Amino acid sequence: MTQTVPIPNGLPTDRDAGPFDPPGEFTRLRESRPVCPLVFPDGHEGWLVTGYDEVRQVLADTRFSSRLDLGIIHVPYPTPGMPPQTEPSPQMPGMFISMDPPDHTRLRRRLTGAFTVKRMKQLEEHIKEIAERHLDEMARLTPPVDLVKEFALPVPSLVICELLGVPYEDRETFQHNAARFMVKDIGLEEKIAVVGALTGYLGELVTLKRAEPGEDILSDLARQDDLSIEELTGIAFLLLLAGHETTANMLGLGTFALLEHPEQMAELRANPELVPGAVEELLRYLSVADVFYRYATEDLELGGETIPQGSTVVVSLLSANRDPRRFDEPDALDVHRNARGHMSFGHGVHQCLGQQLARLEMRAGFGGLLRRFPDLRLAIPANEVKLRTDMNIYGVHELPVTW
Repeated sequence: MTQTVPIPNGLPTDRDAGPFDPPGEFTRLRESRPVCPLVFPDGHEGWLVTGYDEVRQVLADTRFSSRLDLGIIHVPYPTPGMPPQTEPSPQMPGMFISMDPPDHTRLRRRLTGAFTVKRMKQLEEHIKEIAERHLDEMARLTPPVDLVKEFALPVPSLVICELLGVPYEDRETFQHNAARFMVKDIGLEEKIAVVGALTGYLGELVTLKRAEPGEDILSDLARQDDLSIEELTGIAFLLLLAGHETTANMLGLGTFALLEHPEQMAELRANPELVPGAVEELLRYLSVADVFYRYATEDLELGGETIPQGSTVVVSLLSANRDPRRFDEPDALDVHRNARGHMSFGHGVHQCLGQQLARLEMRAGFGGLLRRFPDLRLAIPANEVKLRTDMNIYGVHELPVTW
């Protein structure tokens, strides 16, 4: 008889092993049953997938649908980590992260030219300049300072604003609304209001760009008449949100992790050429965007289990990235590790479009921070750092540092 795992208040979130490790329950399930049935708080049954190979299979197979308007995968809008709701969710135009081919393909291919490795390489020096400018500003402050406020958040925010053509002076408004959108326990009414505020602002912006396009990604998209204003708004919503939230949290949490592993930080300071590989290892080790939902459109075999059609399937990227079947000593942070194959950017057709941009920002961010602040250290005890356990993208709310 199949044993289900009762989940009384949503998925396990207690990081009992430490601030950088997955919930202990995820680890235990991965070792004993990497594809495991579970029961959601509202009573319906689903599946939790924690093994590396099994997560990779789910993400590669589009029969595990990303659509939020199917079955019981219902969430108000595509937020990683949001528990399924009991009412259907309408598709948000342009939000291709929650679409399947061919709709997903039609929209995503409009953006592939904007995020090519070549184009991102051309931006590398400019991204370094932005990082260095913020490091200059931080160095002029009297410590302690909040690394999130002064560096981790503004660098990727400015980069994505410049790329998309979003006025940087509007950042406080969209950052506030983006942060509210990412709160796990936000009420449906407030979430709808936050989405309305963001889409209202971006709808006006893309309408202006269609009338008077400039030299930015949203203007390039606005020139394409077969994309509706609603689709442009949804694309802008996704790119703006994803373009600063994940990288900002990687810079903040990654710095915290290095400060808590001083021998690894010393290795990077002594050998700056290790920074690109260390970025990959930090991505694997931290996996700030962890939990994603899929929906089985037919009966499917996965890890020796039969996933019935209509099942909600939850995957944990962090658990997969800590699978000892894939990585040796996976719970150790090792800047010398070849972390190739980690799934922190996803896998399959939904693999992160902006991953090369994120890599450049993190290389510039971590590299510059280590070089410019050789005596960087926490200004408070590690157990007092405010973790984003209440958010759908993990990280730190603040990181007080001194030097």
